[in-house]
Amino acid sequence: MSEIRDARLLKANSLVNKGFEPYAETFKISHSTKFLAEKFDYLDNGQEFKLDVALAGRVLAKRVMGKIAFYTIADQEGKIQLYLEKKILDDFEINAKLLSFEDLKEIVDIGDWIGVFGTIKKTNKGELSIKVSKWEMLSKSLQPLPDKWHGLTDIEKRYRQRYLDLIVNPLSKNVFKTRAKCISLIRRWLDEKNFLEIETPILQSEAGGAEARPFITHHNTLDIPLYLRIATELHLKRMVVGGFEKVYELGRIFRNEGISTKHNPEFTSVEIYQAFSNYIDMMNLTEDLIRNIVSSCCDSLVINYQEKVIDFSKPWKRISMKDVVMEYTGIDFDSFNGDLNKAIKDLEKINIEISPKINTLGRLLNEVFEQKVESQLVEPTFVIDYPIEISPLARPHPENKEMVQRFELFIAGRELANAFSELIDPVDQRQRMQLQQSLRDAGDLEAHCIDEDFLQALEIGMPPTGGLGIGIDRLIMLLTNSPSIRDVIPFPLLKPEITSTKSEKLTSNEVK
Repeated sequence: MSEIRDARLLKANSLVNKGFEPYAETFKISHSTKFLAEKFDYLDNGQEFKLDVALAGRVLAKRVMGKIAFYTIADQEGKIQLYLEKKILDDFEINAKLLSFEDLKEIVDIGDWIGVFGTIKKTNKGELSIKVSKWEMLSKSLQPLPDKWHGLTDIEKRYRQRYLDLIVNPLSKNVFKTRAKCISLIRRWLDEKNFLEIETPILQSEAGGAEARPFITHHNTLDIPLYLRIATELHLKRMVVGGFEKVYELGRIFRNEGISTKHNPEFTSVEIYQAFSNYIDMMNLTEDLIRNIVSSCCDSLVINYQEKVIDFSKPWKRISMKDVVMEYTGIDFDSFNGDLNKAIKDLEKINIEISPKINTLGRLLNEVFEQKVESQLVEPTFVIDYPIEISPLARPHPENKEMVQRFELFIAGRELANAFSELIDPVDQRQRMQLQQSLRDAGDLEAHCIDEDFLQALEIGMPPTGGLGIGIDRLIMLLTNSPSIRDVIPFPLLKPEITSTKSEKLTSNEVK
């Protein structure tokens, strides 16, 4: 690698000696590769079209055959071939003191950014090309790209050096195009329905809105501890208290948790709150929103995800947590009549790992669901009516005070959305937060804390409200058939590499 780098530095220096910059200031582009491919595909083999073209791209391949060369360059939209002829380039070089055909052969490497001027030509073999009249070096690459036949096969290197992944893997580039399109669609869909996007603080004095362990930092001037937000919920609810009836925020969330194919400590979500609504209304909203996104991004409501066919067009199943546990395990939690010990004994036959922290039937029900049911929910399924112990911000169910009006949406065996009828009773909310605080004091780092300012806001009065959160990264996984959340986050969190203390950075004196 060091020999390749040294050789390329010499080429960069040779440009300087010739009076040219190896790192250009600007270049005016007239067209994209996508436009040219779509506009001039009709040309017959050997036909030229006298359109003046200025195009820039990274060199991905080159073939030099005597006095003719064929290079392939790529821009953001695609690739195109360059047809380079010694006579044409040298005629321009003599008249205008430009870089010659020989300069091209000797100086340009795969990985360099170059700009070219020319016209459109389809070669005799049917390859749409730019017939180049002159060229410029835009940025000299000092490091080689991964081998074009084998690509970037090291998975961790793909995540750690995402720029290389994007250069050599077109599918990765398409993933992030889909991600950008999806996020734009969500905002547009909500805006059209008169939702207002609100920016809430990332640094918070109390980390609330979810059961999760926060990241802790410190503000030097104020001399106070602060937390990176684990949800946007409590601040968006404050906006509802203030009179906004439809609000949302699409942004980053931070949770100090483990890393897996489904979890990254920094992730993106959209939280949506609608006054005068309940969790049924939010279920309908969720179904409409996700159907719209799938249809727009995939051009179909039936997709293939990891060899599983998922049909979003059919009515989505809605089933209570108790009923879905009974359906998949045969265990009827109503038959225990509140007897936790009896339930634990009965669960021995289905091999459930039970943590000592599980001290209520509600928590046990949720544990059975997570271990035995969740991974089997492939088709879109709303699991509704959750235990009150694991839902400290949700309204109690009117027919069963041990449950709350909450749902989670599961697709392809994992949670995609979480929503509930919001708890607006300030007395009940205080009691629930006090219980959560006691768990926190006892060592549960994911338990909710007491947020006095939020409780005061509830006492001012909050209208009946439905709330919803959707994990954007997991949604993108579905839309792009990606098996890991790291595939859809441009720069996922990774453990730092152990590197040499000797700096390998390019100094300003090396290219002179």
